[in-house]
Amino acid sequence: MGHANQSSVTEFVFRPFSSVPTTQQLLFVLFLLLYLTIISSNASILWVVCTDRNLHLPMYFFLGSLSGLEVCYTTVVVPQILASVWDARTTIPVASCGAQMFFFVALGSADCFLLAVMAYDRYVAIRHPLHYTLIMTRRLCWRLLATSLFLGGLFSLELTALVFALPHCSRQLNHFLCDVPPVLRLACGNTRLHQTVLFSVGVAVLAVPFLLICLSYTLIVATVLRIRSAEGRRRAFHTCSSHLLVVLLQYGCCGLVYLRPRTSAAEDEDRQIALIYTFVTPLLNPLIYSLRNKDVKQALTRALWRALAFQPW
Repeated sequence: MGHANQSSVTEFVFRPFSSVPTTQQLLFVLFLLLYLTIISSNASILWVVCTDRNLHLPMYFFLGSLSGLEVCYTTVVVPQILASVWDARTTIPVASCGAQMFFFVALGSADCFLLAVMAYDRYVAIRHPLHYTLIMTRRLCWRLLATSLFLGGLFSLELTALVFALPHCSRQLNHFLCDVPPVLRLACGNTRLHQTVLFSVGVAVLAVPFLLICLSYTLIVATVLRIRSAEGRRRAFHTCSSHLLVVLLQYGCCGLVYLRPRTSAAEDEDRQIALIYTFVTPLLNPLIYSLRNKDVKQALTRALWRALAFQPW
């Protein structure tokens, strides 16, 4: 009878954000506006990087790749969130939950690796400006992007296979998406090994890239301090501090979810923290990395003029 109950779970039920209709409507509108803003801003950057020849440089290649990842990352999760906000009885089949978990973790992990790659790219550009294009060749850029995607997919496949190889004792998912920790809490039996694997993958995906980013920016700061121009140092520090703010926000929030010990009190906190790396960081990435860049803004302006069939004075 116990085995039958475990194997009978064919779908999961998300925990609703609220059962008050007015609150549900407000949250739906808020999440929808955030989603449309994320998609439009990141898609615009990806489009202009692909179409404007002035942006066919390694730095902008990675900016466009980051925007493409953000579009896919949020699209995997947010439509399901909107459906569950609109209808508190929304369910998801186990197979669909597994697919969402795989793509969510894979794209999120690739995002973390790509941020480390971008920090290395900035290090090469500032530390070796005369040899920048010789070091960061097109082939190397594609290989770094492919490696980020491959590692993200590999770690995600491992976690997804481990989680869904277990029987589940409950269908009530205390979350708004199929992430690894909340689904693992529903598993029957001893999950100590699975928690160890989750922690190990979290270290590989979060701690290692974060340390590499810190090392890159430490070397960048050491180089910037040698700049004689005070204005040059100010602009360089301003750019680095903005990038580090986004990095700390993303890695810090993900670290709290995947690397801290599991407690019952952590479940509600995980839902709140997940909102940050689901909505806030995909919105901040184009603002901090791309839309404050002079070349990107000029390229967007030119693209807008072309789209409107106008010619600037």
